[in-house]
Amino acid sequence: MEKIVLQTKQLSKKFKKNDLLNDIQLTINEGQIVGFIGRNGSGKSMLFKCLCGFIQPTSGKIWVFEEEIKYGKFPKNLGILFDKPGFIPHLSGFKNLKLLASIQNKISDISIKQTISQVGLNPEDPKPVKKYSLGMKQRLALAQAIMEKPKLLILDEPMNGLDEEGVNDMRQLFLHLQQEGTTILLSSHHSEDIQILCNEIYKMDKGILTKQEKPVI
Repeated sequence: MEKIVLQTKQLSKKFKKNDLLNDIQLTINEGQIVGFIGRNGSGKSMLFKCLCGFIQPTSGKIWVFEEEIKYGKFPKNLGILFDKPGFIPHLSGFKNLKLLASIQNKISDISIKQTISQVGLNPEDPKPVKKYSLGMKQRLALAQAIMEKPKLLILDEPMNGLDEEGVNDMRQLFLHLQQEGTTILLSSHHSEDIQILCNEIYKMDKGILTKQEKPVI
């Protein structure tokens, strides 16, 4: 029997007279990579932020690992990547992640450095993050998301700023994480990412979520 990792029921978000999310019914099973497509402003990022407890929905319920998620309550065992990740610009990549890891104190310096290497960066590089390229910042943001080995990842446009080599590296990493049992939700403007990576695909349009047939490639 498949294990449900994430579930929503009648999830809606209204702002003034606009339906940003409209009656979202979603069930995600363990070990899946699930893709979300849709134009900018369609509601993808709003959905992801509600799932993380960052935004309060107008109505409906969210469960992550069978625990109901309320506004302001970040789910356990979750890693996230959103647009414009915030790092301390004068610190190196390693020092930024070490500072973040100290909040829960779950992982060692060695684990942090291994994760930085895993995303294709040099953990010994003393260069401050303010001198990183956009692609390097994106790789570091992904390292932040995965360094504590969460069982669920929510990744909003994880390929932003990456060159072709970087995109291929990240695809291989996501498939490797899936093989280890990690469940991944990701949005992407690149249809190839969705086709190659995803077991299930959903389309968001004006706050309405519909399941799509997976294209044959």
